Amino acid sequence: MSLRSAPTVARKTNSKPGSLRNIAVIPARGGSRRISNKNIRLFAGRPLIEYAIALAHSSGLFERVIVSTDSADIRDVAETADAEVPFMRPAGLADDHATTAAVLHHALAAIDAERKYDFACCIYPATPFTTIEDLVEGWALVADNGAPTSLAVTRFAAPIWRAFERRADQTISMVWPEHRDTRSQDLPETFHDAGQFYWVSVPAFMEDPVLISARSGGVVYERWRAHDIDTEEDWVRAELIFRSIEKDRT
Repeated sequence: MSLRSAPTVARKTNSKPGSLRNIAVIPARGGSRRISNKNIRLFAGRPLIEYAIALAHSSGLFERVIVSTDSADIRDVAETADAEVPFMRPAGLADDHATTAAVLHHALAAIDAERKYDFACCIYPATPFTTIEDLVEGWALVADNGAPTSLAVTRFAAPIWRAFERRADQTISMVWPEHRDTRSQDLPETFHDAGQFYWVSVPAFMEDPVLISARSGGVVYERWRAHDIDTEEDWVRAELIFRSIEKDRT
C-alpha cells in the first residue's frame, strides 16, 4: 500500500501553472478543543500543518501559500515552514461556529484576492494523505471543466439507503424502509466530504461564498486515505497508517 505518485500538472489539466493565478489558503485556528494544539502537534515527527504547507509548495500550483490563523504559535510554525501569515484572523472567525467558507472568504478579501487571483485552494492542515495528484485533479475540475468548486470526497463504508434511526427506547427503524430487501449492490454509491481541500473560482466565490453546490466536482479518495482527524482515536489511527506507508517506502 502506498500513496499515489504525483504526475506533472501538464498531464492532468489543459492549463499550465503559469497561465492562471492561484493561491493556497490554509485555515488553522488555535482553539482546537478535542485535540489540544492539533494543527502544530507532531504527526509522525512533524507539526501537522507542515504537511499541508509542503504539499502546496511542492505542487507548483500556487503563487502564494498563506495561513489564516488566530494563534501566534501557529503563525511561528507556519512561517518557519515557509508559509505567509499576512494577517491574524479575527476572534469572530476563530470559534467553533465559524464556517470554512466564511474563513476563506475573509482571507481572500483581506489580501484583495479578487484582483490578483483566478483560483484559490483551501487546504485543511490535517492532510498528510493528500497528494499533488489530488490537488491537480481538483484544479482541473474548476479550471478546465467549469465546476464552480471542487472538493475531496470518499465513499460511505455502507449504503446509506439502509440506514437505521435509534429511538429513545433503544429500538431501531429504517430511515428508508422501502430498501429493506434491496441488495447492497443494487443501491447507488454515495459519497461524503472527505475534509481535505476545496478549490474555488475566486470571482465567483467572492460573490457567492458557497463551497458545495449542485455543480461541484468531486475528487475521490480511497477510504483509507480520508481521515477527518478530530479525536485522539482519529489521530492514532491516521498516524499508524501513515507510519506504515512511510515504512513501506523505505
